[in-house]
Amino acid sequence: MFVVNNLISYTSSENEKVIERVLWLNKAHNYGYFFNVYSTALPYEKSISEVDEGFNNGSIVLVEKDPFSRLINENNISEKHLSLRDNAWEIIKDIVKLEPFVYHSEERRKLILKRCEAHNIHESTVIRYLKKYWQRGKTKNALLPDYYLCGGKGKEKKASEVKRGRPRKHGQITGEGINIDENIKRIFRSAINKHYLSSAEKSLALTYELMLKEHFSLDSKVKGNVEIPVIKTYGELPTLNQFRYWFEKQRDIKKEISQRKGRKKYEQNHRAIIGESTTEALGPGAIYQIDATVGDLYLLSRFNREWIIGRPVIYSVMDVYSRMIVGLYIGLEGPSWAGAMMALANAASDKVNFCRDFGIEIEKHEWPVEHLPESILADRGELEGSKVDPLINNFGIRILNTPSYRADLKGIIEQHFRVTNSRTKAFLPGAVKPIKERGDRDYRLEAQLDIYQFTQVIIKCVLYHNNHHYLTNYQREEMMVEDGIESIPIRLWEWGINNKSGKLRHASEDIVKLNLMPTGKATVTAKGIAFKGLLYGSKQSLKDRWFEQARNRGTWKIDISYDPRNMDYIYIRDENGLSFDKCFLLEHQQRYRGKVVEEIDYLLEYEKVKEKQYKEKTIQEKVDLNTEIEEIVKQAKQETSQEQTDVISKRSRIGNIRQNRAVEKMIQREEEAFELDRSNIENSKVVPFNLSESKEFMGDTGFDLLLRKQKEALNKIDE
Repeated sequence: MFVVNNLISYTSSENEKVIERVLWLNKAHNYGYFFNVYSTALPYEKSISEVDEGFNNGSIVLVEKDPFSRLINENNISEKHLSLRDNAWEIIKDIVKLEPFVYHSEERRKLILKRCEAHNIHESTVIRYLKKYWQRGKTKNALLPDYYLCGGKGKEKKASEVKRGRPRKHGQITGEGINIDENIKRIFRSAINKHYLSSAEKSLALTYELMLKEHFSLDSKVKGNVEIPVIKTYGELPTLNQFRYWFEKQRDIKKEISQRKGRKKYEQNHRAIIGESTTEALGPGAIYQIDATVGDLYLLSRFNREWIIGRPVIYSVMDVYSRMIVGLYIGLEGPSWAGAMMALANAASDKVNFCRDFGIEIEKHEWPVEHLPESILADRGELEGSKVDPLINNFGIRILNTPSYRADLKGIIEQHFRVTNSRTKAFLPGAVKPIKERGDRDYRLEAQLDIYQFTQVIIKCVLYHNNHHYLTNYQREEMMVEDGIESIPIRLWEWGINNKSGKLRHASEDIVKLNLMPTGKATVTAKGIAFKGLLYGSKQSLKDRWFEQARNRGTWKIDISYDPRNMDYIYIRDENGLSFDKCFLLEHQQRYRGKVVEEIDYLLEYEKVKEKQYKEKTIQEKVDLNTEIEEIVKQAKQETSQEQTDVISKRSRIGNIRQNRAVEKMIQREEEAFELDRSNIENSKVVPFNLSESKEFMGDTGFDLLLRKQKEALNKIDE
């Protein structure tokens, strides 16, 4: 199946590769309009059966990656570029919405001439805008200027005779300066290797000065007995800023620190520390309705099943025409932009993989939805403001907001919530129940399911609804009755695709998700890329040594996108909007793997509370400890002041440290020695050796005193 906005590729009869974009389809009458994205031709009509035959025989294939699909952050578009885009859109918006009449050359010419007269512009300008719009995916942002392709950002500029860069302020006096060619770059590298990357740890400015002396001198002069080089004029020298620029561009922090301070210093102090109503919907995808409700049960935490974490929030996206549930999201945060975006991202993603993530295996035909709609109907709030601009401008989706307190305008999805609730509530422990009498057991204490298990239950309900639920109040069209189509969402969806005008939009799943994901600011630190208390790393960050730079130069902020349902990864957006760098949760952060952001926030907050409680509890213990230490020190000072005299000089006290230590060691050994069978202690010979007795021998050394006491003990034994 191919849909609007698909790119198809084939080889023409002239042996040229042709890539066409599908602009509009009418499968009921077997024709559609296509546009050659690399040709100057305008849209043309083709037979759908002809294209289908090409797919079947392999001569036509779908182009997986759209070369014109760009991820554009609305906040980063300059006012000038926005003005150019909006002016172009104002000119063609009333033309492109008149499908399929705009694809007929005569009708299109009339429409173009009217716009030319209204805006006083040339016909070729309008045609150029239209081609750009059709070529780049039929979105408003397709009309943005291509200034990002100018300038050759990141490419090396070839040196020539003309000086690059801003002219010097006093260039006529000091000279215009020189370009940095390959020869001078070699001199730069040589000077850095010789002077800067050495254990002498010379500064970069000194390295620059030594380089000038060695490589940019004309002659020499003798001053006293010393021969001094004479440097070229200022206009013939590379500046310190030029030298610093090329140094920073080719800098290798690991090599630099290892050679300047030693490899051990690098490893120790500088390395990275990473241990929706039917009458308004003309077919599938014409209108999606999105809404949220709070689940009528309480859940347990996946970290600790003793914790009750409250009631979940269920987001559903439903196709108005067929009543198919096309998107789903279950979280803990109240109705919000983040929840709505996750549900819409799910609507455009492959459901086989989604169900597999929750341990449910399905076939493609059981949930064949992975497309964006033409318009979305939502409550006021979630899809209002600048946050929806990526949906409008990047994918051409119309946002329809209902007035406040008008849930009846989204009766289709509201009824789905009621049916799902009545179908599951009786089976789920922890379901909200009215307390009939005083003393009844609190239903919150009966909670048994966590958010993963509850999501499994809702997925099963969605699969039943899509494939088996009979819509008793669905008003089938006459052709449906003739074709024997049952009022089951999957049957209505399939029939609508085959018999109604194409409203489904194709877009790269990754690009859709990035546009819908919440954005945030992460911090590059020495320990990893920090976001919401978690640490990440990526191949690019390791290759470019971000973490060494953060440790040695300081941290910095980066823009990221993330999926609140799976915090195992975050994504760094590329400036060109065509790619991203995937960041993985670091190994020592594995306890957070597979958890949603709400569960992680709950755990981190719980740990902060426990830490605070423990600190408050230990304050008194610390006060007790400090007081006891101070008392011991006070007592020691008193004993020392009582016992010390001026008989022994300070020099003698210091000089006898080694002998005093030996005496103290022997005394300590006597006290600590093991003694078995202490019952015979009365018969033992104990030689007293106390401090008062030792005062008689103050003039002796420690060893003299020890020897004398030993002799006295031996004499007593002999007697």
